[in-house]
Amino acid sequence: MRTLIIAFVLLTFLNCETPAPQPNFLFIVADDLGHKDLSATGSEFYETPNIDRIAHEGTLFTQGYANASVCSPSRASLLTGLYPTVHGITDWIGAKYGTDWRKVGRKTQLLPSEYVKHLPFELTTLPEVFKTHQYKTFFAGKWHLGSVEQKSLPTDHGFEINKGGYHRGGPYSGGYFSPFNNPFLEDKPKEKGMTLSMKLARETTDFIKSNQEKPFFAYLSFYAVHAPIQTTQEKWLKYQKKAVDQGILEEGFSMEKRLPIRIKQDNPVYAGLLEQTDEAVGHILNTLDELKLDENTVVVFVSDNGGVSAGDDFATSNLPLRGGKGYQWEAGTRIPFFIKAPQIINPEKKINTPVTGADLFPTLLELASIKNTTPVDGKSLVPLMEKKSLGERSLFWHYPHYGNQGGDPSAIIRKGYWKLIHYFEDGKNELYQLGEDMGESTNVFDQNTELGIALKNELEQWLETTGAKIPEKDPLHNDEEEEKWLSQHKQKMKLKVEKRRAFQLDPNYLPNEDWWGSTVD
Repeated sequence: MRTLIIAFVLLTFLNCETPAPQPNFLFIVADDLGHKDLSATGSEFYETPNIDRIAHEGTLFTQGYANASVCSPSRASLLTGLYPTVHGITDWIGAKYGTDWRKVGRKTQLLPSEYVKHLPFELTTLPEVFKTHQYKTFFAGKWHLGSVEQKSLPTDHGFEINKGGYHRGGPYSGGYFSPFNNPFLEDKPKEKGMTLSMKLARETTDFIKSNQEKPFFAYLSFYAVHAPIQTTQEKWLKYQKKAVDQGILEEGFSMEKRLPIRIKQDNPVYAGLLEQTDEAVGHILNTLDELKLDENTVVVFVSDNGGVSAGDDFATSNLPLRGGKGYQWEAGTRIPFFIKAPQIINPEKKINTPVTGADLFPTLLELASIKNTTPVDGKSLVPLMEKKSLGERSLFWHYPHYGNQGGDPSAIIRKGYWKLIHYFEDGKNELYQLGEDMGESTNVFDQNTELGIALKNELEQWLETTGAKIPEKDPLHNDEEEEKWLSQHKQKMKLKVEKRRAFQLDPNYLPNEDWWGSTVD
C-alpha cells in the first residue's frame, strides 16, 4: 500500500513538472468573403461545411469586423494589431491618390489621401513575435503588403517560408486553376487543373507535416474569393440548378449612389469558387485530425473585408446588411470571425460583442502564453471566450478614399449599438442604432443630436490623436460634370451587370472552352 502511495505521489509530481506543449496556430484569411457568405452565418445558397466546422467547434463572433473595408489596410491590422491610421496603410496598395486620382475619371469632390505603400518595417508583426519564441512560421497565398522591389514580402516580416505571396492583390497572372504563373508558387505538371485554393492548402499541410514535432504558426491567406471569379463546370451546374430551384429574380441589382448592388445570393460561379475554397479548408482540417494535432492547434478564420456586392465581379449579396466591400456601411467591414481554441475548456460558443481583426494579435499571444510587449490597438478576446466581459470600448474606422465599389471617404465610430459615420465630402453625419436597424436604413442623428455630437467629438479626437490624414477638396471639381458622368455610368453599369448575371445563369453558359483551365484531358 505504501509503495502505491509513493508511486502515486511521484506520478503526480512528474505530471505537475511537465509543461503543457506550446499550442500550434493555423490562421486562415479569406479574401472578400462576406458576412453572410457561409452556411454558418446564414447563407441558404452557398455550401461551406468545412469552414462551418470551425465555427461549430469553436467560437463564432456574430459581430466580427475587419479594420477596413478593403484588403491591404485590414491585412496590415491583422498582422500588427494596429488601426490603419497608425500603421498608415489606409487603402489597397496600388490605389491612386492625390491629383493622380483624376486619372480614374470619377469626377469626385475630393482627392483621396496619400497612404503608406508597404507594411512598415519598424512595426512588430505577429509572426515575428512567434518566431522569437521558437515557432516555425509559414505564409501561403495573398500578401498585397509590399513587393520584391520594396523588400517587403512575407519573409521580410517574420515568415520563414513564403508560398505565393507577392505584390498582387488577386489571381491575375494565372487565375484559379493551375498553372498559376505565380513567381513564388511552383507549378507542377501533375497539378494541371488543380484549384489555387487547394494548391495553397497542400503547401500548408506539407509545412505542417514537416514541422509537426515543433510549435508552428501557419498563415493561410487565400486569394479566393477575390475577382476574377472562376469555377468548374460541375460546380457551376450544381449551383445554377440550385438558383433555378430557389427562384430567379427578374432583376438582380438595385442602385446605390454610384453603382448597382447585388440583392440576392444567386451567382453560381461565385458559389463554386467558394465551395472550392471550403474543400481546401477541409483538406487542412483533415490533416490536423490525421496527425492528431487538432487538440493542440488554435484555428482562426476571418475575411479581410466585406463581400463584393458592387464593383469587381458584383459577386454576392450581403443583405440584410447594407453595402459591401469598399462601403462605409456594415457590410463593408462585417465579416465571418471564428476562433477554435482547444485549450479553453467549455468556451462561449457565440459572442455578440463587437470585435475587430486588430484584436487577434493580443488574443493569439495570450493563447500561446506569450506576454505581449508590443503596443496594439486590439484587445485580447480570451476573456470573452471564457464567458467574461471585455469592458466597454469604442471601435474606429477611417477610410479617406473612394471605394472602387462605390463607397465614400468617411470615418466611423461604433460604441455599443450606436454607429456614427462622418462624411468628408460635405461634413454630413449619419447615426444608426444597430440593435434596431442593422440595415442602416434610418439616420437618427437629428433625433439624438446630443449623443451624435458626443460621438462625433470622440471620433475627431481619435483622428487627431492617431494622425489620420484627411482627403482634400479637388479645386478642379465641377458638380455638373460629376452628376453627368455619374448618371451615364450608373445606367451603363446596370445594363452590364444584369446582362452578365443572366449569362452566368443561362443553361448554355460557357465562359471559355476549358472553363478557365479547369478541364484536364
